[in-house]
Formats: sequence, C-alpha cells, structure tokens
Amino acid sequence: MRSVNRKVPGPLFLALFLGSVAFPAAAFFVAPEARDGSGAGLAAAAACALAGHLITAFGNVPLNNALERSHGRGDERAARGAFEARWNTLHRCRTVLAAAAFVLVAVSVV
Repeated sequence: MRSVNRKVPGPLFLALFLGSVAFPAAAFFVAPEARDGSGAGLAAAAACALAGHLITAFGNVPLNNALERSHGRGDERAARGAFEARWNTLHRCRTVLAAAAFVLVAVSVV
C-alpha cells in the first residue's frame, strides 16, 4: 500500500479522478432540451461520484497517510490491523458509488 501511495498521485490519476465527477456534471448541462428526463439520472450520477470522492478525500487518504507515518515505528502487523478493515469498508462504499454513477450515466445518455 505504501508504494501505491507514492506512485498513484499524478496527472493521469488526477484527470481520471476529477473526470468521473466532471463527465456526468458536464453531460447534465449539455443540451438539456435533448435529455428527455435523463437530467435526474445525470444529477444522481454526479452525486454518487462526488460522494465517492468525499469518501476518498476524508476517509481513505487520511488512512493512507497514517499508514505511511507509522512506517518504521513498531509493529507493522498492528499498523496494518488498524488500517485494513476501515480502509476496505470505505473502498467498498466508493466502489459501489462509482459503479452506480457509471450505470446512471450510461442509462441517462442512451
């Protein structure tokens, strides 16, 4: 996990991370007269994506940072135990939200 924390943040990640909120939001505002009622789905998709981002920013990232700070300070097993269960729960939540956002966008733009 520590090596992922050092390698993942970058321009490509940032573009994909922000794009997952920007795309449904932009689709909502493009040609609203042609949507035929899909606006609610696009708004819900943007809300799901935003909720996933908030979980990442205020849940997973602080846990990642705490894990990084704990490196070399004692029992690695205890550090992992304090990190893993909560991180996985948050990750499952944001995965469900990302999948829901994808489905909502797909259904709304078809």
